[in-house]
Amino acid sequence: MVAHVQTLALQGLHGLPVQVEVQVTGGLQGIFIIGLPSNAVKESRDRVRGAFHALGISLPDKRVMVNLSPADVAKDGSHYDLPIALGLLLAFGIVPADSAEGIVAMGELSLDGRIKPVAGCLPAALHAAGQGARVMLVPTANGPEAAWAGQASSMGGGMAVLGVTSLHELIRHLRGEELIAPVQPTARGKDGGHVGDLADIRGQEGAKRAAEIAAAGGHHLLLSGPPGSGKSMLAARLPGLLPPLTPQEALEVSMIHSVAGTLGAATEGGLVTARPFRDPHHSASSVALTGGGLKAKPGEMSLAHRGVLFMDELPEFPRTVLETLRQPLETGSITISRASAHVTYPARFQLIAAMNPCPCGYMGDPQKGCKKQPVCGQDYTTRLSGPLLDRFDLRVSVPAVKVSDLSLPPAKEGTAEVSARVARARDLQTKRFAAMEGRVVCNAELSGKWLDDFCPLDADGQKLLQTAAEKMGLSARGYHRVLRVARTIADLAGEEHIARGHLAEALAYRVL
Repeated sequence: MVAHVQTLALQGLHGLPVQVEVQVTGGLQGIFIIGLPSNAVKESRDRVRGAFHALGISLPDKRVMVNLSPADVAKDGSHYDLPIALGLLLAFGIVPADSAEGIVAMGELSLDGRIKPVAGCLPAALHAAGQGARVMLVPTANGPEAAWAGQASSMGGGMAVLGVTSLHELIRHLRGEELIAPVQPTARGKDGGHVGDLADIRGQEGAKRAAEIAAAGGHHLLLSGPPGSGKSMLAARLPGLLPPLTPQEALEVSMIHSVAGTLGAATEGGLVTARPFRDPHHSASSVALTGGGLKAKPGEMSLAHRGVLFMDELPEFPRTVLETLRQPLETGSITISRASAHVTYPARFQLIAAMNPCPCGYMGDPQKGCKKQPVCGQDYTTRLSGPLLDRFDLRVSVPAVKVSDLSLPPAKEGTAEVSARVARARDLQTKRFAAMEGRVVCNAELSGKWLDDFCPLDADGQKLLQTAAEKMGLSARGYHRVLRVARTIADLAGEEHIARGHLAEALAYRVL
């Protein structure tokens, strides 16, 4: 007799059906796993044997063959423990032979029989639901996230998710002695924490305006100024200006965090509902930013998908790390190439970067003027390549805060007022791009023919932009980015057409 149990292998955010086949025969005693298992999968036999021993289940002196099919796909991860254990329970007749029909299982076993959480349950459950699975068995800790698969009507729905605490509990359920109730998705999600109010920042009205435009259109923003001028403070408050994630965006973001193994701890099982804000240290490696490693885990770019990636002290990042930003900034995705597979993760993030004008930070300061200016400033800026700088839609100088400004009362406009304007501008963009079926979400994603369709200029505007482009030496990319920013400025003003004033303001953000 051969027992069959369904499970899944994950390649990025995509699931691949894997069938666990267990056959008990005579011959050399032991559990043998075949089908390109990794070391973690090979160790499953010891965890399963230990769990069975803890439950008082004695394995017969037989040869047990465990085949993971398809055999030409590498299997990695501890989530194969539960389906292998379930296959043994079926093969030895400990549970009824038909009790695993229509069931997909994944989970890690401890030596005392408890079932521990694993990464990637949300995308795995979505794939299982789409393939028509009847029931999915997952660790109790992963239950709430996997339960969302049954709510995703586009993926099939109708799948019951059972959160299993221990192997003993699973045996009683399959025997019909004590049934496990299906898990219901929780509405509780990640609140993102307190991001502070824009009114806390004294002065810096120009930088605040740039942050508002960046939030309204999804534009990349570079802040340059001396230490203590409020660059990091402003960047930390930008997520508070952004609209909440749509249900589809929340699902995308949650799938990435599920694969990274951070979803359950951050949300207590609910979907991520706040825009991600990631701020890697300038000592971060290329792999930390792009993702990778033995299991091709998502990096900071993907974890910031549909949110903000804040890179403080931008020139201090290694040049090789900075250059990895170029492709994701254009395509909105990142591909990790490994010998066994190529994995692509979404990476449609908004890049907010901050830098000092020179190593000491005081170039141009009338009181603390840098002694080596302007040479040190020029040398410092050359750490950033021209193509990378060209990808910033808005480049803003953030001057030092005057001492007199620090004693001023809070600004009349705070996060609530500015975010309301941003929401109105985003609503206009949602209606404008409704026919695009999600291919374009905000103005920053416009390209090609769509720019001509949605950003038309009158003769006066065309003349201004062409003249400015020639004098400023704008590249084709820079020319298009000015158009996108001007479109956003018009949206914030509630105007249908791009006026000369909108273009002039957009061009001012390309001077730095």
